[in-house]
Amino acid sequence: MQTPSPDSSSSPSPSNRTKDQGRNKAKPWIITGSCVVAAAALYFGGAALISAQVPANASIAGVSIGSMNQDDARAALNKSVAPLAAKPFDVLVNSQSYTMDPVKAGLSLNVDDTVADLTGYEANPVELIDRLTSKYTATASIDVDQDKLNSQLAALAKKADAKVTEGDITFAEGKATLVKPVDGVSLKQDEAAQVLTSDWRIGAPAIELPSDIAKPEISEETLQSFYDDKVKALLKDKVSLTSDKKKVDISAAAIAAAASYTPKDGTPAITLDDKKLFKAATTNSEFNSTAKNARITLSGGKPTITKSTTGLALETEGLGAKVLAATETKERTAKVVLKTSEADFTTADAKKLGIKEEIVEFSTPYPTSDKVRTKNLHAGSNRINGTVIKPGENFSLLQALGPITVANGYFSSGVVESGFSTEAVGGGLSQISTQLYNVGFLAGYDDVTHKPHSRWFERYPAGREATLWEGQVDMVWKNNTPYGVMIQAWVSGDRVHTRLWSTKYWKVSQKSSGKYNKTNPETRYNPADKCVSERGGQKGFSIDITRNRSTIDGSKTLPPDVKSWTYQPWHKVVCGEKP
Repeated sequence: MQTPSPDSSSSPSPSNRTKDQGRNKAKPWIITGSCVVAAAALYFGGAALISAQVPANASIAGVSIGSMNQDDARAALNKSVAPLAAKPFDVLVNSQSYTMDPVKAGLSLNVDDTVADLTGYEANPVELIDRLTSKYTATASIDVDQDKLNSQLAALAKKADAKVTEGDITFAEGKATLVKPVDGVSLKQDEAAQVLTSDWRIGAPAIELPSDIAKPEISEETLQSFYDDKVKALLKDKVSLTSDKKKVDISAAAIAAAASYTPKDGTPAITLDDKKLFKAATTNSEFNSTAKNARITLSGGKPTITKSTTGLALETEGLGAKVLAATETKERTAKVVLKTSEADFTTADAKKLGIKEEIVEFSTPYPTSDKVRTKNLHAGSNRINGTVIKPGENFSLLQALGPITVANGYFSSGVVESGFSTEAVGGGLSQISTQLYNVGFLAGYDDVTHKPHSRWFERYPAGREATLWEGQVDMVWKNNTPYGVMIQAWVSGDRVHTRLWSTKYWKVSQKSSGKYNKTNPETRYNPADKCVSERGGQKGFSIDITRNRSTIDGSKTLPPDVKSWTYQPWHKVVCGEKP
C-alpha cells in the first residue's frame, strides 16, 4: 500500500512556519520603540522650549522677567536692574551701618551671564516643573573687580576701625556726665571681600561684614549701672562735716568739683580730692585754720618779717574718702578731726626768700602842675607798694593795678593814643609802667613784654620806658633769681620813686646807641571830639639799648639783651579836618 505525499501548497513546512512566526512577533517591539523615540523627542524638545525662556514668576531685585525670552530678559535687566545695581548699598560693621558705592567697589551686574543661567538647557523633570511654577528662585550674576573692591574696603576700614575706648564720667559745673565706652573694631578686609563677592545681592538688606571686636574692660551696662546708683547719689545733696560743736556743709557743686572717675581692676570708682574738699570746707568757715602765715611788710622804710604761728586746722588726709562714704548714707554726715598745723607760709619760708637788702632804686620827675595825673600816680604807687614776687614768678603791672576804673580809685587824665594827646581813666600810669620796667631792667630780670611810647618824653630814659593800656598793653617781667623781691613805690617832691628789695644776684650794665635816623615833625590834623592841639617841634629818632647780665659771683653770663625802638616826631597838631 503507498502512502500519499503532503500537499506543499496547503501545508507549510516546519522551517517556513518558524520564520513567519518570528516576523509577527517583532512588529509590536518596533511600534513600541517608535513611540518611545517620539515621546523622547517630544519631551526633550519641550524641555528645550521651556529652557529657552526665563522661568515663570522669576524676578531679579524685584523686577519681573518671568517667561521672557533671552532678548526680552536682557533688555529688561539692562533697563531696570542694571541701574539698581549701581545704587549705593549698606553694609554693617559691628552693627554700625556704612554706605558703599558698587561702581567704585567694582560690583556690577553681568546681564548676559544672568540670562544664560536662567535659560540654560535643563532636562531634569523636577527642575523643569520648578521653572514652570513659582518655586524657582532667580539669582543675578555679579562681576567683581577685586582690586576696586579691596580699595573700597580699605577706605571703609578707615571709617569703621576704632580703638577700644573705656567709658568715662566727667564732672563740670556741679554735674556729672557719662561718656559711653567704645568697642575696638578692626574690619577683616580679606574676609569681607569674600563675603561681598559671594553674598551681595542687588537691593537686598545690609550685609554684616566680618570684623574683630575688642570689648572695653568695663561694659556700657556696668558703667551705666554705676552712674545710676553711685554717681547720682554722690551729687544728690550736700554733705555735712562735724567736729565737736563745729559744723560746715560742702555743697553738691563742691563735691562735683573734687570728684574724678578712677576705675581700678575692671571696676568703676569715684575718688574725691582731699585738698579741693579741704579748701571748700575751710573757706570762710569754722574749720578755717587758726594758724597765721608769716608776712613780709615794709616797716620803717625796709622789709620786716612778722613771724608765723601754728594753729588748729582740718585734717586733710582721708577727707575725700570720708565725704564719699557719707554720700552713701541717709544722714550724709562725716565726722572729721582738727589737728595742730603749721602755717602755709612759715617764718622759715619768708627768710628763705632773701628779701633783705636794696638792690635797685629808680626815679623820674613828673609834672606837679597836673593835679589829676598826680592822683593817679599816688593811686598806682599805693597799689603796688609791698608787692612780693617769688622766684620764677612773673610780675604783671596791669594785674597789680587793675581794674583801672573810677570805682577803683583812678581818674581821667591825659594820655597819648594813636599819636595824639587825649584823655582816659588812669592817665599817668604809664609813668608807673616806666618805673617798674626800669627797676626790672636794672635788677637783671627777664623782660616778658613791654612797649615804649609812640613818642619820647624827656623825663624818661630814651629806649628804656614803657606805656600801659588796659586790655592791650601790659608791662611784665620775670623774677629769674632764686630770691624773692619786694616792690617799694612812692611819690614825693616832684619825683616818682621805685625801689626793689631782695638779695643781689645779677650784675647789670647797659649801653645806648644814641639817637639815629632822626625825622622831622610835620603838621597833622585831628578831627577827634577830644582833640588837644599841640605846638610840636621835637624830632623823632631810633635808638638801641643793649643790656649785659652776669651773676655777682661770675658763674653765669647771659647773652646780650638788645632792644630797639623808633619814636615818632612831636608833630604840630591842629584840631579839625585838614583844609
